[in-house]
Order: sequence, then structure tokens, then C-alpha cells
Amino acid sequence: MPSPRDRATRLAGGVRRAVLRRRRLLAALLTAVAVGTGLHATTAPPPARVAVVVAAHDLPSGAVVTEADLTTAAFAPGSVPSGLADAPVGRTLAGPLRAGEPVTDVRLVGPGLAAGHPGLTAVPVRLPDAAMAGLLRAGDRIDLVASDPQGSGARTVAAGAVVVAVPRVADDAGTTTAAGLPGRLVVVGVPPGDMEPLADASVRYFLTFAYTH
Repeated sequence: MPSPRDRATRLAGGVRRAVLRRRRLLAALLTAVAVGTGLHATTAPPPARVAVVVAAHDLPSGAVVTEADLTTAAFAPGSVPSGLADAPVGRTLAGPLRAGEPVTDVRLVGPGLAAGHPGLTAVPVRLPDAAMAGLLRAGDRIDLVASDPQGSGARTVAAGAVVVAVPRVADDAGTTTAAGLPGRLVVVGVPPGDMEPLADASVRYFLTFAYTH
């Protein structure tokens, strides 16, 4: 009678011979699995993307947006910013825009400007000294001061106003203040209570500003 070791040896030999007889079939099966896995990987649909309008190149504050200034970029659905501008062409930029940056409502002169400054209202004012107004940048905080051309003194009409846009000088070409002097348009954010005094002062007095903290 064969010993247990002999039986184990014969069994192992039988298994080896069976594997060898079927090695081509096993190789074919493994190849088919590898090919199928590769095809699945290459035919899997790409991740979802959303086309977003972005700046085609760097744009300065106050620029009027044209078709050539815009392009589209693919964003993952969860990364799309809120407040995308519906029709930015022809609008004026309230601040600089980097190439590839989405065009949102807070970047354009208009009602959306106030969204970036809760509790403030965006008000356009014309400063008579265009050179001085050119020193301002979006984000500056200033006190707007009205001085009487008749010499009755000066008073602050809007304290802590936020500069939200400084359009280009070219946009103001040929314009003057109510007093007949050249001026430059600046958009500031002020509390609702300062709107009327500021509007009144802008047509009756000379407006200037002082930086504040």
C-alpha cells in the first residue's frame, strides 16, 4: 500500500501536469482579463465639468470688457463660484482681473458691487481733482469731505467710505463736475444714511477725500 507521502507526491504531480496541460488556456484567460480591464479604464466617461467664463488675460481695474477679453475654462461642479456675470461684455471692471479668473458680479461696476460690502450702498461720485482721484484703489477706505467754494468751511459727508471702483480716465473724457471743473468718477460704498448728504454735496460743493483706517 502506498504511503501517505507517496500519495501526496502523486497528487501534486497530477495537479502539476493538469496545470501544464491547461497553461495556454489560463494564459489566454489572464490576457483577456487584462485587456478587458484596460478597455474599461480607457472607455470610462471623463469627470463632469462646467464651462465658466473667465478672463483671457490680465485686465486692469476700470477696463471695459470686450469679447476678446473672455474665454471659457472647465470647472468641477463643486468649484464653480457663485454670482457669475450673465453678460459681462460692455461692462466696466470694478477691480483688476487675473487671467483665468471667473467673471463675477462683484468684479463689475453695477448693483453687484454692494454684495461684497454688506450694509453698504454703491454710490458714484465725481471728484473734481482727477489726478487725486487717480491715487485711489478699490478697497481703500476714505472720508469724503465737502468744501464750500464760497469759503464757508468744509465738512465730512461720508466717513469710512469704501472705494469699490475707479473707472479709467478715458471713460470720463470731456466731463466736468457741476461746478464746471474736470473730474473723475469714483464708486464708493457708504451706509444708506449717507447717500442723500453725499449726493447733495456732490452737486453743490467741491469733494475731496482723506484716507482713513
